[in-house]
Amino acid sequence: MTITLCRTCAVEHAEPLPDVCAICADERQWVPAAGQIWTTLEDLQDDGTTVVVSELEPDLYGIAARPAVGIGQLTKLLRTPAGNLLWDPIGYVDDAGAARVAELGPVAAILASHPHMYGVQVEWSRALGGAPILVPEADAEWIARPDDAISTWSGTREILPGVTLFQPGGHFPGSTVVHWAAGAGGAGVLLASDTIFANPDRVSVSFMRSYPNRIPLSAAVVDRVAKAVSSYPFDRLYGNFDNVIPRDAAAIVRRSADRHMAWVRGDFDHLT
Repeated sequence: MTITLCRTCAVEHAEPLPDVCAICADERQWVPAAGQIWTTLEDLQDDGTTVVVSELEPDLYGIAARPAVGIGQLTKLLRTPAGNLLWDPIGYVDDAGAARVAELGPVAAILASHPHMYGVQVEWSRALGGAPILVPEADAEWIARPDDAISTWSGTREILPGVTLFQPGGHFPGSTVVHWAAGAGGAGVLLASDTIFANPDRVSVSFMRSYPNRIPLSAAVVDRVAKAVSSYPFDRLYGNFDNVIPRDAAAIVRRSADRHMAWVRGDFDHLT
């Protein structure tokens, strides 16, 4: 079976293919100037694409496609004694990559933080023995390849002992983050993806409706997101690439939220 995906975002699509990928046509993403481009898993494999797995910290692994595919996210595999969580699946999978992930333990669930990160979630599920895929109910309209493995959810869910999913929204209505209580040596980790973006300076974060098209969120929404994550203790925050706030992340999120709110209110207009 040929699996077709959008070359720009690497999200898998069912036949018949639309004229344009709806996820990329949305204002939060972009379609290439030359128009829609499709590719297949077979083409990517022929081009030499591989899956690379690396340890980020004990029981947390990064999974990448090399060369990068689509948006180029770094999937996180969170390992627990009760099973593993595959978070923000990349837009590529092959037998060797799936075998390496399976060696780290059974995957209890596959979850994307938001539609840009759906990748080839159905193919990952099938490669991992039918692991269930969870999609926020608020974002289910963006599923481009329906499958029986997919179910929707809302609210807050402890998906594994000490691993909690919740939906602060913001970037998308269903934008989800993961709190891992045992991470960072017991100080807590937040897998925040694009809901809260870890900036290159490693001492601040950003909150945006669209990152490539530079559309900010309102002060009220940023405050809501920051307050939602403050209910959970965490010292480290991982984005959906290799971006990370290594320490003091909870305080950095609140401080960055206050800065964002002040700028959009106009508190610093005298500096512009």
